[in-house]
Amino acid sequence: MKLLFSLLLLLSGNFCRAEQPAPTGKSAPKVEAWITSPATNILFQKQDASISMAQPSSKIPTILVDAGKTFQTIDGFGNCLTGGSALVLNQMDKASRAQILKELFATDGGNIGISYLRLSIGASDLSDHLFTYNDLHEGQTDVNMEKFSLEPEKKDLIPVLKEILAINPKIKLMGSPWTAPTWMKTNGKFKGGSLKPEYFDAYAKYFVKYIQAMKAEGINIDAITIQNEPLHPGNTPSMYMPANEQAEFIKKSLGPAFKAAGIKTKIIVYDHNADRIDYPIQILNDQEAAQYVDGSAFHLYGGTIEELSKVHAAHPNKNLYFTEQWVGAPGNLAGDLSWHVRTLIIGGTRNWCRNVLEWNMASDPKYDPHTNDGGCDQCLGTITVDGNKVTRNPAYYILAHAAKFVRPGSVRIDSNLPENLQNVAFKTPDGKMVLIVINDNKSAQQFNIRFQNKTVVATIPEGAVGTYVW
Repeated sequence: MKLLFSLLLLLSGNFCRAEQPAPTGKSAPKVEAWITSPATNILFQKQDASISMAQPSSKIPTILVDAGKTFQTIDGFGNCLTGGSALVLNQMDKASRAQILKELFATDGGNIGISYLRLSIGASDLSDHLFTYNDLHEGQTDVNMEKFSLEPEKKDLIPVLKEILAINPKIKLMGSPWTAPTWMKTNGKFKGGSLKPEYFDAYAKYFVKYIQAMKAEGINIDAITIQNEPLHPGNTPSMYMPANEQAEFIKKSLGPAFKAAGIKTKIIVYDHNADRIDYPIQILNDQEAAQYVDGSAFHLYGGTIEELSKVHAAHPNKNLYFTEQWVGAPGNLAGDLSWHVRTLIIGGTRNWCRNVLEWNMASDPKYDPHTNDGGCDQCLGTITVDGNKVTRNPAYYILAHAAKFVRPGSVRIDSNLPENLQNVAFKTPDGKMVLIVINDNKSAQQFNIRFQNKTVVATIPEGAVGTYVW
């Protein structure tokens, strides 16, 4: 009869302890553990760990990880690199900026390995001024995009992005517009209004020009969304675009324009809250539009994350993306870490998302820059930049637990959900297993991690997040 052994993970401090002496003559794979515990002031620290053999306990919960059952491929975890984020980063001295960018985008040592960025196409509400790439005097038009220019991005965004690409040349980039050029809109303003049908083809050319111009700068745009928050025309800038208009724009203008120009950039619809899944489903039900569409994107300022699985069920051949969620200033590490990891890192990927993106990467201590009349004045960056001083905020630790370990090309694998131990598991391209766990109990929790008839016994502090890698 085959004797089954288990592995005991011994974490430094009071997090794990041996159940019994280890049997001799048996080797075990190495298991790494990284912990963030607001209650004990542990901030994304690799635990000093030793491995010992021990029998698992039947009295504690077991998380069973099964690599034989697979789900979606992961594109990455990251932020929105807003114009404002690029501005405050670019104001740092060269050495300080290089240091923090390495920490954010490299994977070695304690660096956190952000692997996906969303860019605003033109200004967002976290820009220091309003602009598109084709701004004209009143009464002028430019349907052939002869005056298209990336010049507004050449001061901050493009230089910072090139520094990031030097660290991680394979980082995935998504572009999202907050508005079309004002001369294309029903109200002629940056805030609100809709895209005039007579400018559908011109706006499609605008997207083509953007992708081509960024490529000329050495920047590959992997995907675009049609409109940030198309049902919320209250930001500055913003633009209202209901589902029927977005479908019409895709099938009559954008899709054919991409095809004609040989552009492979993914077209992603919706880019708004999970309480209106009828919007992406309506577009995906339109076969003429859906032929050009890779999938749909979501925020979670409304609705529940579980709604995304309904979109997957309706169109399992289309991908899902989670593209934005803010952390409100001044931030609360315990509450923000718990909600974002449970709901987005775990919940988003368990509900078929290929990525999970937090909102703005960086802001100054006053939560600037932002636009007036609808710009977010309480959006806390992943980092706060004050001169050359950097403060790491909740989103930094939220992202670190996934981005560093769940590299692009990883596949979500199956794991069960014991009470108060929400979790998600992945297999990485190099064959490692990654398990992300949050302890929702009001005290430290001991639990088994079982994989291929071997067991790790670990203890995670109250309210803590742990990433386990083997």
